[in-house]
Amino acid sequence: MSGHSKWSQIKRQKGSTDAAKSRVFARFSRLIALESKQAGGNVSAPALKTAVDRAKAANMPKDSIERAIAKGVSRDADSFERVIYECYGPAGTAVVIDVLTDNRNRTTQEVKHLLSKQGYELSTPGSAAWAFTRELDGTYTPNDQTLLVVSAGDEEKLSTLLTMLDENDDVQVVYTNAREYESTRD
Repeated sequence: MSGHSKWSQIKRQKGSTDAAKSRVFARFSRLIALESKQAGGNVSAPALKTAVDRAKAANMPKDSIERAIAKGVSRDADSFERVIYECYGPAGTAVVIDVLTDNRNRTTQEVKHLLSKQGYELSTPGSAAWAFTRELDGTYTPNDQTLLVVSAGDEEKLSTLLTMLDENDDVQVVYTNAREYESTRD
């Protein structure tokens, strides 16, 4: 029975889930550091409290959260800035890309490259944001009037685009006004 150890069977699966967790925790760490810097380390500030609550909901360890808060108030903290990109995806779906970056020019070029690989391009600010309502916590929700039903083929293209954008380290969240295609069978 050589070669049948339990560890060899689960290490690839564990590796992929650990990489996904690491990517999520890194995003929350950047967000918490930015909010901590803006709040001056005041944990009771609404934006920082919301970021910490979201990180806790994703099961981020307490010591990692505390390190991110401390990093935000330290002198050698990176200067992150939030940038919002907008574009139109498959079937005219509006896409808003929320980015947290330390280098705006690099990130802009990366996002442009990812979009151009799929045949799309960045739009001017405000061109796609009209289809969303910005909530108090900074998230975007699509307006009921602007929800688009996307066909199965376009849904696959949109899924590919969203996956590529999500793999970028600087991208925090991607919002879209697409609704799943519902086939009707008789």
